[in-house]
Amino acid sequence: MSLPPDSPPFTQEELRATLGQFATGVTIVTARDAQGQLVGLTANSFNSVSLSPPLVLWSLGCQSTTLPGFRSATHYAINVLAADQRHLAERFARRGIDRFEGTAWRPGLTGVPVIDGAAAVFECSQYGQHEAGDHIVFVGQVAHCRRRVGVAPLVFHGGRFFTELAG
Repeated sequence: MSLPPDSPPFTQEELRATLGQFATGVTIVTARDAQGQLVGLTANSFNSVSLSPPLVLWSLGCQSTTLPGFRSATHYAINVLAADQRHLAERFARRGIDRFEGTAWRPGLTGVPVIDGAAAVFECSQYGQHEAGDHIVFVGQVAHCRRRVGVAPLVFHGGRFFTELAG
């Protein structure tokens, strides 16, 4: 016997806490909207999809104020943050501020903002957008990627940032 999908045997808080047991990297996704304005936010919902063609995905809540900008963007960058970039993760998670003010970045090969010092960067073209519950899943085709060798990543687990990996 299965339960109907609209009445799970757990609360949203229990689900969030359980999901928090999965350690993730931390990214800042950046783009230029259809009018050329910069948009960006902190996201940990990043994953690889395919090597051929090279596809990655990330998701964004339907209530996000940045959703229209990302929906209209033709390209975006997924900036995987280095351990020393926690302040940027916190800045790009805040609402009601100019997230790019004081942030060192440059235009990437596709023209999207690329965060200086990121551990890795994936510049992508929009490949697909899919509604999934209260989020939109963005699938991007990687047009360019690069990494900094030997740089420790910023990690998020259990609602906290970590800058060192257990060895």
